Amino acid sequence: MALLLRTHYKLAKTAIKENRTRSFLTCLGIAIGVASIILILSLMGSISNLIKSEIGEIGADLIVVRPGTTKDTVTSIVEELTSANSFQKSNLSASDTDAIKKIENISAAAPIAISNNTVASEKNTFSSVSILGTTTDFIKIEPLAMRFGSFFNENNQENSVVLGHTLSLALFNTINSTVGKTITIMGEKFMVVGVLDEIEKSISFDNIDFDNALIMNINAIDKLTGSTQVQQINVKAANTDSLDTISDNIKKTLLEKKNGDQNFAVAHGDGITHPAGSLFNIISGMLTLVAAISLVVGGIGVMNIMLVSVAERTHEIGIRKAVGASSRNILLQFLFEALILSILGGIFGLILGYILAFILSTFTPFAPFISWEILAITFLTTLVIGIIFGIYPALKAATKNPIDSLKHYQ
Repeated sequence: MALLLRTHYKLAKTAIKENRTRSFLTCLGIAIGVASIILILSLMGSISNLIKSEIGEIGADLIVVRPGTTKDTVTSIVEELTSANSFQKSNLSASDTDAIKKIENISAAAPIAISNNTVASEKNTFSSVSILGTTTDFIKIEPLAMRFGSFFNENNQENSVVLGHTLSLALFNTINSTVGKTITIMGEKFMVVGVLDEIEKSISFDNIDFDNALIMNINAIDKLTGSTQVQQINVKAANTDSLDTISDNIKKTLLEKKNGDQNFAVAHGDGITHPAGSLFNIISGMLTLVAAISLVVGGIGVMNIMLVSVAERTHEIGIRKAVGASSRNILLQFLFEALILSILGGIFGLILGYILAFILSTFTPFAPFISWEILAITFLTTLVIGIIFGIYPALKAATKNPIDSLKHYQ
């Protein structure tokens, strides 16, 4: 068997060398399809790792309460990711946070309410600034580093704000002497008590760009706007061994408080990445399906070239059968050649895909993601493409009549 495989390999190698240009173009069709899939899987794997790493940095003791449910339909996921829609559907409130804080084994709970308003300093004015309303517990849960000053506390929370790194530069053209200065929001004066350090994370599970955000007490936002809807409640558990129990207690508490209205979801661990994580998986699957179309086109190219090869080598097939080669041997010979073309295209595609992924990583935060699963998918895919699109030409070669094949001599 080993001798037979070695013979088939030598014959395939000779045939490929004799038609280098044709073989290269055939492999290129497979390579483009494989490279597309590799690039998509690498990108989605990198995004997934970024989300998981952020959850890991925050800690395993985090529980998140959000409006809506954790359905996995495309429509519900898109609705949950639309902030305006989340506000309209949200039945969470600041008083829910107070109720949650009374539950056993909870060390901190902070609401998140987002508003967009015009913010003015003595030098500059900016519209549509993201204003995050929360409480003093927020800094106990979210690991935000302060560059200057401090987070607002119980004594100064009503008239104090914390600025993001980029927003501070935009309002005051500096971050060094920002603390102690005042800003104006809807005619009300607020004092800057702290400036956040620059955030290096490209993805936030809170869906907040802290570099460009302003953080203030949630009661202050309520006074400015007249009404506040809570988008999310972050909860820090005192005991990580009973997160399921704590989550159940939060659900029971909120259901009792809302008279059985369960228009909210409680998540911890990997569930925190919902719905963003689910949306990335859906997008990944759809893009992979699109990329697979180009792979099928490459497979059709393999079949076409193999049919041409069978037609050109009809006389050779007749001679091989005349000297004792079985139809099975002929079948394996041409199928082996199709597999080699497909696998070579897969190897080129793998290399090309990761070259593109490395190029993409130079100007995005998404580092190339390499795993044995991706490598296995690449190998199996090219193997299946080679078999599916190589079997028909191989069968056509194997079923040729040796007499007629010998007469085909040019």
